[in-house]
Parts: sequence; structure tokens; C-alpha cells
Amino acid sequence: MSKVLARRGRWSAYKLVMMQAAVAGGVSIVFFAVWGAQYGLSALAGGAIAVLPNFVFATLAFSHTGASSAGKVMKTFYWGEAVKLLLTIAMFSLAFINLKVVFMPLFVCYVAALIVHWTAPLYFKQSKVG
Repeated sequence: MSKVLARRGRWSAYKLVMMQAAVAGGVSIVFFAVWGAQYGLSALAGGAIAVLPNFVFATLAFSHTGASSAGKVMKTFYWGEAVKLLLTIAMFSLAFINLKVVFMPLFVCYVAALIVHWTAPLYFKQSKVG
């Protein structure tokens, strides 16, 4: 039963990450179409900075579930959040150091992907377990 719950939780988190990726891709396409390749690539970098750490978090956080492994659940959530934060910092650093990014599209796409995450309860229906 706990593996089923872990799989459900992981799948819900992956759906959210896919929705973030779709929004980031859409915003990047708009920037590319309106302002050109440099803006589009900067927006794509911002979207990747938001989406990839969330994917890593979802993978780590939902690796365990159930009352019998409550300690493991908490530990993986903490580790997942720490890795997510460090990965976000590293990706921003790499983008600023190695890419010629335009700040506005990078942050607009990053924030757009985060808004998808923050508003997830509005468009994901909660299902009963059991």
C-alpha cells in the first residue's frame, strides 16, 4: 500500500513539474517570437532553473511513504528541499557566469514557473486515498 501511495504522490508531483515545464516552454516561445533568440534562450534558462530542481525534489521527496517509514519520509523531504535549493543556486550561478542572459526574460520565466507551483491547489483536484 505504501508503494502505491508513494507512486501516487510522485506522479502528482511529476504532473506539476510537467505543467511548469509547459508554461516555461510557452513563455520562452513567446519571448523568442517577439524579441528574438537571445531573449528566448534566456527565458528557457529561467524556466529550466525553476523546473529541474523541482523535478529533483519530487523524485527525492516521494521515494518513501507510510507510517512505518515516517523518519525516512521526513529525511527525504529535508534532503530534497536542500538539494533543490543548492541546485537552484548553482544553476543561477552557471547561467550568469557562462551564458549571456538577458535578465528580464530569465526572471519572468522563472517566476511564471514558480507561480504554477504556488497555484497548484487551484487546478489539481484532491482525490481520496483508499
